[in-house]
Amino acid sequence: MTDLSREAALALDAADPLAPLRDQFDIPAGLIYLDGNSLGVLPRATPARVQQVVQQEWGRGLIGSWNSAGWIALPQRVGDKIARLVGAGAGELVCADSTSVNLFKVLSAALAIAQADAPQRRVILSERSNFPTDLYVAEALARERGYTLALADTDDIPARLDDSVAVLMLTHVNYRSGRMHDMAALSTAAHAVGALTVWDLAHSAGAVPVDLTNHGADFAVGCGYKYLNGGPGAPAFVWAHPRHADRFWQPLAGWMGHAAPFEFTPGYRPAAGIARYLCGTPAVLAMAALDCGVDTVLAAEPLGGLAALRAKSLALTTLFADLVESRCSGHGLALASPRDEAERGSQVCLSRADGAYAIVQALIARGVVGDYRAGGVDLPDILRFGFTPLYTRFVDAWDAAEQLRQVLECGDWRRAEFNRRHAVT
Repeated sequence: MTDLSREAALALDAADPLAPLRDQFDIPAGLIYLDGNSLGVLPRATPARVQQVVQQEWGRGLIGSWNSAGWIALPQRVGDKIARLVGAGAGELVCADSTSVNLFKVLSAALAIAQADAPQRRVILSERSNFPTDLYVAEALARERGYTLALADTDDIPARLDDSVAVLMLTHVNYRSGRMHDMAALSTAAHAVGALTVWDLAHSAGAVPVDLTNHGADFAVGCGYKYLNGGPGAPAFVWAHPRHADRFWQPLAGWMGHAAPFEFTPGYRPAAGIARYLCGTPAVLAMAALDCGVDTVLAAEPLGGLAALRAKSLALTTLFADLVESRCSGHGLALASPRDEAERGSQVCLSRADGAYAIVQALIARGVVGDYRAGGVDLPDILRFGFTPLYTRFVDAWDAAEQLRQVLECGDWRRAEFNRRHAVT
């Protein structure tokens, strides 16, 4: 039987080869931060880097810094770093805009390809519990282009793939449950019926190994402010398989996606490859912060890279799930994340029929930061805990489970202040 003592957790931390990576981050003393799946922790290098951009590159270099400091190439430079984390090649991925905007770009391109190759296919297939913004973008495009957005339960997706499906659009790791799709198997199944695949890596990039090229993805997007530690509202990224990148314009044909932006010609001529998925001027300050965040993940490469991070992530999430089940039983919590490690991302989600929001608020008051996701039709409310192996310790998992036990046993969560809803949950 696994030793679930606090001393055992401390021993795991003492033996952890990834432990020095925690020193890259500015973590408030006494805080157990289990919300890196929503907003990553501040890297220590970021304030100085952003200050340098503000005071020197902007303050002294002014407009010349587009050339001298290389601002104009930031989307490609940072994109090449992220490409190393998601199984893409150099020059295949760029940073730009938000995940939602990038999804609009690639889903539009995928539908254009489907329209050209198989116009009889009129269905966009997605998961019923996919992140709402992805479904909203798909719903809007389906309405505009005359397609149908079809939603299936997770286990029914393979059977729902047929010759009516133009695009299979999925988030690799589900935001509510932490369940991870088998990208290779589902991409193969989609291609077998002639459909394209669009993958959202918001809860994957920097946390779990991803191999877009070898696992059959056609398009992918992802965000920079979760496991990539790029800061609130950090630029997102977009990838198109090289076999698709040059086939169609993406719909937001802005000047940065032009083949020669500074020729200032009135007609649009798309850039080659992934560069055409750029649109407007890069957000230089935000891109500099994202660059620092991505570097914190790449710092794991000499220590085993994403494989080592994945192993630690699984050990952390397994320990926390075991502790909750052994120490918090009898309080109405149920594990909503898969027990099977091959199906679990880097988070543990717990469901409860009532009080989930208030329990999370009571934990935050005790210095344990997770978050809450509302339920809906046939979906329970969720207490969500993200485990970022770059900076989360095993003793953090133990102490968080202990604080959860105390909140449940003493009934703190019933207090009025913990039941008042904030604008952001």
